[in-house]
Amino acid sequence: MENKEPLSPHIQIYRWHISSLVSISHRITGIVNIVAITLICLWASLLLLGESKYETIEFFLNSFLGKFIILGLTWSFLFQILSEIRHLIMDFGYGFELQTSKITGLIVIIGSIVLTITFYLIGKNFI
Repeated sequence: MENKEPLSPHIQIYRWHISSLVSISHRITGIVNIVAITLICLWASLLLLGESKYETIEFFLNSFLGKFIILGLTWSFLFQILSEIRHLIMDFGYGFELQTSKITGLIVIIGSIVLTITFYLIGKNFI
């Protein structure tokens, strides 16, 4: 006897919310950050092999693609930090109201973008 009904009919009518977007993005940025930290550790270990290896990495990081990756990772880390602060507040029992959840989700999204732009502008003046 085969059941012809869909297993999850709620998926077909589900509406996206800020909280679900932040939650999924939080998980994705967590994975990206783990990979990034691993690559940063590998880069640091290449420094032990000599100056020529460092110059190769430095050349890549100064390219357009390298700067784009650095900017993306900066956003990823900042998003993760703000989302973790949001989760910490929720762990204390605050912020579960629908309106508060929407506002804190928007703060995480907009705040991570604003902080990334701020870090970029600060770094541009010092480099």
